[in-house]
Amino acid sequence: MKKKYNWSVLIGAAFLMASSAIGPGFLTQTAVFTEQLGASFAFVILLSIILDAVAQLNIWRIIAVADKPAQDIANKVFPGMGYFLSFLVFLGGLAFNIGNIAGAGLGLNVLFGISVGQGAVISAVLAIGIFIYKEAGKAMDAFAKTMGLLKIMLALFIAYISNPPLAEAAIRSVNPTHFSFTAVLTIVGGTVGGYITFSGAHRLLDARQTGIENLPAVNRGALSAIGLASLMRLLLFIAALGVVSTGARLDPANPAASVFQLASGQFGYKVFGLVIWAAGISSVVGSAYTSISFIKSFHPLILKFNRAIIIVFILVSCFIFVIIGKPIKILLAVGAINGLILPIALGVMLIAAYRTKIISSYKQPLWLTLAGAGVVAIMIWMGYGTILQMLHS
Repeated sequence: MKKKYNWSVLIGAAFLMASSAIGPGFLTQTAVFTEQLGASFAFVILLSIILDAVAQLNIWRIIAVADKPAQDIANKVFPGMGYFLSFLVFLGGLAFNIGNIAGAGLGLNVLFGISVGQGAVISAVLAIGIFIYKEAGKAMDAFAKTMGLLKIMLALFIAYISNPPLAEAAIRSVNPTHFSFTAVLTIVGGTVGGYITFSGAHRLLDARQTGIENLPAVNRGALSAIGLASLMRLLLFIAALGVVSTGARLDPANPAASVFQLASGQFGYKVFGLVIWAAGISSVVGSAYTSISFIKSFHPLILKFNRAIIIVFILVSCFIFVIIGKPIKILLAVGAINGLILPIALGVMLIAAYRTKIISSYKQPLWLTLAGAGVVAIMIWMGYGTILQMLHS
């Protein structure tokens, strides 16, 4: 029975990470870049899947072997680095959570006609309910799985009816005619950047699924998470490609909604409402859980009042959104910012893999270290290219 429960936790961690990735920003980014790059966005997705998998495998394995949260590992690598990393992840998580709350509110607005602000408040209350529940860990796993499957099934439906040019997408996945540094940085950042890659790894820590003996299962969990997020990205891309290849223009105010509406009329628009609500609320749960997991080891009081602090984090995110609103530009920007955080986080983890005081007798496979170092270099290069593009635009 224990083995079965372990697998359940691993799948829950995979879905938590994937659901954290597949938020409103994920939907918006995919629609925007499909319209900009067309079928060539397939190449960006393929490249990002490889970068995502390498980054996630390294980070999950090192956290599992060290049996410590990322911030404690970072502090052992360079004194104070854990606090700096936590600050970056916490701020990135808060910014993302504002967008997540907004997305959930927008979903209820589409479904029931209530205001986006009212929808945001209702969604925040539902997310808080998951953390108030005594069996919060199990509830979070079950919720992440349910919402993850729901999003994938609905995206599959829209991808099917949009009649996309699949042959062209397959060719452009290896022979692109357009490329964008910003797209790669934003997509990788939106999938494994900032807090996202740590959401599943920290869930495994809480569930005590750690140690060298659990590495094969940790590998499966990490790759399953990337597989789920990548499947959703591909389905959304195919759906958006089917729409834009007809010459239709997406509404810049809500590009992701346009994909669903143009593919399937008012019914598609309602489906979008359900998808973005599921994306928003599951990402609220993942973002809040992981952002607070980055500070809870710093003081006993934070650990003692962990649940209450998570609830305050959600309430603050909701309050900021209700005051500010207009999240579309924020959702695109935060993906890129999280992409800039990734090389710092991954770089620190790669150094930790060679500190015996952190990982004891564990030997990190050389190919995984070299691949991880390659991802760090590529993300720094992409970040530099993106900054140059922004300065010249």
